[in-house]
Amino acid sequence: MTNKEVIQAFYQEFFNDHIVESADKYVKEDYIQHNPGVGQGRECLKKAFAEKFIQIPTFHLDIVRMIAEDDMVAVYLKNVGPDGNTRCRVVDIYRLEDGKLAEHWDVLQPCE
Repeated sequence: MTNKEVIQAFYQEFFNDHIVESADKYVKEDYIQHNPGVGQGRECLKKAFAEKFIQIPTFHLDIVRMIAEDDMVAVYLKNVGPDGNTRCRVVDIYRLEDGKLAEHWDVLQPCE
């Protein structure tokens, strides 16, 4: 899989299908997280989003654009509610290593 394909599959399974265990396929165990709201490592990512999916069972992300260069992928996406309205816009930046997400940065723009 290309780095873009890894990201697309991860977003579909993890964020949209809410299959938290899919992170085991796509995220390195020692995943470096630069968002201060989520702890370090794959298990912290899984725990944080398992809780989020319980709180917001309709949580969904639409990828608008991806840009890949070497081991880095930038993803521009929208968090879209069941009514079709955009709740916020996000830019996620990932560094991949051996076909898995190794490091993450993000910028959020709330819409509400």
